[in-house]
Amino acid sequence: MTHSHHSSSGSVSCRLEWRPSRWVTGVLSLLGILAAFSMLVSEMPRLAAWPLALSALAYGLWRAWRESRSPVHELFFPGNDDLPVMLDGAPIDSVEVQWRGSLAFVRWQGRDGQSRHLSWWPDTLPAARRRELRLAAGSLEAARNRPAMAP
Repeated sequence: MTHSHHSSSGSVSCRLEWRPSRWVTGVLSLLGILAAFSMLVSEMPRLAAWPLALSALAYGLWRAWRESRSPVHELFFPGNDDLPVMLDGAPIDSVEVQWRGSLAFVRWQGRDGQSRHLSWWPDTLPAARRRELRLAAGSLEAARNRPAMAP
């Protein structure tokens, strides 16, 4: 007697919320501080070093503040080849998911033709949700690589 398991159809839907990463905002702040410090400890004349250090610090902190104020987005992979991937309820085209370890990057082209992206860091995408995204992205990739006609 065989013990075969029922395999899934491969249509995996996934709904993810994107929000700004605290890790990214912390790193941006730290880079601003380190940039300011490096200006002050260099052999640059003090008359030039202080304004550059203050501007580097201000820019780093501004980037961190701007990143932390980014709006929350909802991304939905329908798991059905006939339906488009949705971002905040609007369909998007040419969706591509890339991985760098536990970092996930989603790139797409909006209806206006602009190329955009979102990135999830480990503090915003736990392991279980990463797995869901991998499965949903895998079904997208399989649908994209499927031949249009039978041989």
